[in-house]
Amino acid sequence: MSGSPTATQPSPPPAAPDLTALRAVERRVLWLATAIVHHANRVRENRSGVKVGGHQASSASMVSLMTALWFSELRAEDRVSVKPHASPVLHAINYLLGLLDQPYLESLRGFGGLQSYPSRTKDPDPVDYSTGSVGIGATAPIWGAIARRYLEYHRLEAPPMGRQIALLGDAELDEGAVWEAIADPWVAHLGEVLWVVDLNRQSLDRVVPDIAFGRLAGMFEAAGWQVLTVKYGRRLEALFERPGGPELRDRIDEMPNEEYQRLLRAPPDELRERLPGDRRELAKLVSELEDDELRAGFRDLGGHDLGKLIEAYRAVEHDRPTVVFAYTIKGWSLPIEGHPENHSALLTVEQFAELAEQLGADADHPWAPFDAASPEAELTAAAAAALAREEPEPREPPAVPVHLGRKHRGRESTQQAFGRFFVDLVHDAPQVAERVVTVSPDVASSTNLGGWINKAGIWSVGERRDWFEDDSQTLVHWHETPSGGHIELGIAETNLVGLLGELGATWSRYGQPLLPIGTIYDPFVGRALEPWSFGIYAGGQSILVGTPSGVSLAPEGGAHQSIVTPSIGIGQPGCTAWEPAFGQDLEWTLLHALSQLGRRGGGSAYFRLSTRPIDQGLTGADTSEERRNLVLAGGYPLRRARAAPGVTLVGMGAVMPELVEAAEVLGDDVDVICVTSADLLFRALRARSGFGEHDDAILDELLPRDRAAPIVTVLDGDPHALAFLGTVNEVPLTPLGVTHFGQSGDLADVYRHHEIDAETVVGAALDLLG
Repeated sequence: MSGSPTATQPSPPPAAPDLTALRAVERRVLWLATAIVHHANRVRENRSGVKVGGHQASSASMVSLMTALWFSELRAEDRVSVKPHASPVLHAINYLLGLLDQPYLESLRGFGGLQSYPSRTKDPDPVDYSTGSVGIGATAPIWGAIARRYLEYHRLEAPPMGRQIALLGDAELDEGAVWEAIADPWVAHLGEVLWVVDLNRQSLDRVVPDIAFGRLAGMFEAAGWQVLTVKYGRRLEALFERPGGPELRDRIDEMPNEEYQRLLRAPPDELRERLPGDRRELAKLVSELEDDELRAGFRDLGGHDLGKLIEAYRAVEHDRPTVVFAYTIKGWSLPIEGHPENHSALLTVEQFAELAEQLGADADHPWAPFDAASPEAELTAAAAAALAREEPEPREPPAVPVHLGRKHRGRESTQQAFGRFFVDLVHDAPQVAERVVTVSPDVASSTNLGGWINKAGIWSVGERRDWFEDDSQTLVHWHETPSGGHIELGIAETNLVGLLGELGATWSRYGQPLLPIGTIYDPFVGRALEPWSFGIYAGGQSILVGTPSGVSLAPEGGAHQSIVTPSIGIGQPGCTAWEPAFGQDLEWTLLHALSQLGRRGGGSAYFRLSTRPIDQGLTGADTSEERRNLVLAGGYPLRRARAAPGVTLVGMGAVMPELVEAAEVLGDDVDVICVTSADLLFRALRARSGFGEHDDAILDELLPRDRAAPIVTVLDGDPHALAFLGTVNEVPLTPLGVTHFGQSGDLADVYRHHEIDAETVVGAALDLLG
């Protein structure tokens, strides 16, 4: 790859800190993290009786890793994703840095207080990445690195290049999403990415057997990562140099994880007996050690040696991503250290008091600060100064027009209209198009992004030659440059939505709004759902386009026919779901969705589109402002009976021709309603009952009480997505839709099979009419 700017040197670190002071800070961080959880569970009133929790053991294993990082290595431009169960450690550090007020230390998992897991949008102290769903926090800095580089390469005043760091538990490496991210070709060029793995070898339920570190390291190396290991502390390494030391090292290296964890809890006499086995030199060595020396040496893993951790952090090369495997002990220095069931264990009041004595703290005054003149206070003040950064004021995104110039005539699918939309946007609103970035998981051309790609180009870390540029039969030109406007990922939907979330967060993280749009085959929305939802929770604003959708993709068969996605759209917080039937409706709703991105009070959108061409004349070529307002409110009348209707047909998306055909058979006493957003109509219905803030006037526009009639609803999806409309006027309703897996076939056959064809609609209406 030519011209690939992969070297990303961070600011030079200062001189190594005073390790004595750093160890004192480490003890205080351990104490505060433990005390935060203790107060939530043992001190604060619990009115419900439900356990609060808080993961004291998981926090303890991260204390050394985070102390060395925050108080020695981090710079203001760095961003860190923290292991979910280590959130008390993050809050303890922020308190020591003066970034969190003391009362919040008593609010963990309380309403309005510190969240259970780090949250950018809900915690009162600085959080770079929201975490909580296993695996998503680990990959977020990868997508954050790409988002920051995108800003830089497009000259959008990106902040200085900092490291993008993920602190993750070893169990997170079980997540498939982690390896999907690592395997993406672009990732190997992100030298600012650093992962630190808390290798404590315990999961929620047990000590994990046979963690194959060598295999994991090999997988990272094969993906182009630098791999560093911090396994032993200096005390243990000194024992390795003594007579019997090599046997000690071999014994620990060969020991199963379960045995090591068990021996951590053994008293000195038992450890002295069980550790050597039949190794004579080792037996002699352990017999010469005092009890405290033996136990301290055996548990001296590198992930709790501050000096070794700092050396590892400073050994990072910045021409490729790096992973540091740090061996740690779950529950380190706590009475529950190494216990196989310590994941959710809580210290008793007696154990907490003993820990206070051990760490030089006061159980009655747990939040006491360092003495202002102490080396520890000096160290924390220096770290606070080094990490101080001004949060940027978000720049206002460009104004999005309400119309584009295209006339939607003839037969057109919403997916075709989607592809043409970008060509029109570049022509009619170039300032908006400059902020648009599209993303797809190897489905760009099959979701009609070809025209946009030819205009905007493919984004790349470095420039790559398009070897098919002079091929006259190649329609989509794959020219890859750092200034491209489309990002093409491999076939991994979780990568797509992970990147969408971070591209959609640049407005709040860096003050620069982007307008990200991702395309995905609608049947795979379910696969991407959880990380997509989490990205919205974390503050990302983006548009996800699921296309093609439904059984309208008839030749593909049941394996590729999405059914439940309309309901997913209705139920997703922070997002408006749209399913327009016509090209003009798609244009209006997509422009509106773009106008909601990159701003305070904005939100995401989900579009469900189709490849079925529909006669655009069914709308009567109505492009009035009145119709546009109704489209954006959730729907509009496509046809009205001359008098009060005998029945109302309500449809959404690709099935509208069937409703029009059925209405022609039924005669003049039929209303036909075209829904553009079941999501907005459902919000309006709840608002009418006093729940939620939403205008309910659209219900009177579509289903006025003086035109109340039995309803037949139809959509290419699960029928319950529109079934609530019967409650608007308390009328009988028959919901038609897709309720079982389909099969390949002609569109007419498939519609008939699923009973969403015109004949079935007519029959359902006649049944209601009696």
